[in-house]
Amino acid sequence: MPPRFLDANVLLHYLLRDDEHKGYRAVTLLTRIEQGEERVATSPMVVFETVFTLRRSYHVAKARIRDLVLPIIALPGVQLPDKGLYSLAFDIYVDHNVSFADAYNAAYLRRRKLSDIYSWDVDFDRLPDVQRVEP
Repeated sequence: MPPRFLDANVLLHYLLRDDEHKGYRAVTLLTRIEQGEERVATSPMVVFETVFTLRRSYHVAKARIRDLVLPIIALPGVQLPDKGLYSLAFDIYVDHNVSFADAYNAAYLRRRKLSDIYSWDVDFDRLPDVQRVEP
């Protein structure tokens, strides 16, 4: 049986426990995934939505978001494209004053041994290994 897709709202109910019933069901699902009884697929957009919601709506600190989200996406039963980028992306996100999207893109550049990025986004100037070039 192919994996089912894991949406951000399940991760958010798991992390926030803001709804007792949904939180319990999310914990149960993630426990099954952690124990290898089930596998799921998810997307970068789910990770981005989770990070964005935790930060903007719940004012969770960046380091705490990293500590909450990374262990979930690191589970062997979670299929996620470019899964190896997230540890570096979260480190950049926490250590520099940039958005998670910019941090992910900087991690993507680093993993592919690229340094130049066409952008008008001056936030990239905060990243020592990224050279921003205006088009």
